[in-house]
Amino acid sequence: MGLLFEDDLHDRLGTWPLAYIPYGGADFGEVLAAARAVGKGDDSAYFEAWNTAADRLMAEAQDALALGRRASARDLLFRASAFYATAYHPLYGAAVDRRLRAAHANQTRAFDQAMSLLEAQATPLSIPFERWWLPGYFIPAATRPMSLRPLIIFINGYDGTMSDVYLASVVAASQRGYHCMIFDGPGQGAMLVQGSAKMRPDWESVIDAVLNVALTLPVVDAKRIAVSGWSLGGHLALRTAACDPRIAACIADPGIWSMAGPLQDLGAQLGVEPHEMEDLSNVAPDVLELLDSAIDFDRTLTWKIKRRGFWVHGVDTLADYLNEISKFTLNGITHRITCPTLITQAENDPLAKSAEAVFEAVRGPKTLMPFEAADGAGDPCEMGNRSLLNRRVLDWVDEVFAY
Repeated sequence: MGLLFEDDLHDRLGTWPLAYIPYGGADFGEVLAAARAVGKGDDSAYFEAWNTAADRLMAEAQDALALGRRASARDLLFRASAFYATAYHPLYGAAVDRRLRAAHANQTRAFDQAMSLLEAQATPLSIPFERWWLPGYFIPAATRPMSLRPLIIFINGYDGTMSDVYLASVVAASQRGYHCMIFDGPGQGAMLVQGSAKMRPDWESVIDAVLNVALTLPVVDAKRIAVSGWSLGGHLALRTAACDPRIAACIADPGIWSMAGPLQDLGAQLGVEPHEMEDLSNVAPDVLELLDSAIDFDRTLTWKIKRRGFWVHGVDTLADYLNEISKFTLNGITHRITCPTLITQAENDPLAKSAEAVFEAVRGPKTLMPFEAADGAGDPCEMGNRSLLNRRVLDWVDEVFAY
């Protein structure tokens, strides 16, 4: 039994919208109602509960629009987009479930419609990157939309979408006076669901394309551009800061040295010697079999690795997955991170275990910002108290950019 949901995986995913309450993405009663509707049900019951709630919000939004009530419609649409995203997450997997496709399409439609109703008009983007076009948005500072302002580029991780990062981070940053950009990169959001491009370690090439578009916008202060990544995006942001001198500040939430850490920890729990897990691209067959059995035994691990991880990285076997994630490392490049860098470390986030090592290795001005369970912010990405994270991080950005 989790905080609200009977099933641990459902609780992990179904409590995300609690983080969006301060920013209009949900109310506690709505999340509680969804949890009660799911009860002891399976992933299909979970999907139906959230999808039904999202459909209801979507219908109410269209009624409000028909009556000319733009503010109500906008708020309802943002909630609907968040609820559709929450609905389909347990259905992740390379054989893409038709319900996931439909819910993602509805999420996108609701989010796009909501963005078109913002008072400070957001601009939809198609970012050219190699042979693809990455969908995204430029969201101007709510307080000074037409002024030359600093820009924060937000980077998602494994399973966050543009709806999620907008509600978790962008609303607060825009209200504080920052221009913002969000996008789906390879292995994320629409790029994942449509099967366009898998996740890749060389995120600097992705941000290069994003920056090239950002620097065409006349209201962006080219000397004050920050990248901010949450979850795996924290690792991707650090890599970007190491490789692109146009980045003037970096926020890693949390500081992740490599993707190998959690799998190496699992190996240690299973009694595997550290040297046997040192190189994940070359793990012995007997160790692979041991890991495989442990993952299959744990429903949440199965979802994280075999459903989400395999899909995001475009692989079919654990050996191939380990080989792919071995490429996501800061080895040999941390000394090149010279811009002001903020590294968060939530008390109970396993991905944050390497935050102190990252902090020690960064060469530029740096801040290690811990978040504690006593403040309700000790879980991954501080989802139990996201507004605390946003206040502290944006205060830091204010200071760095002398705003």
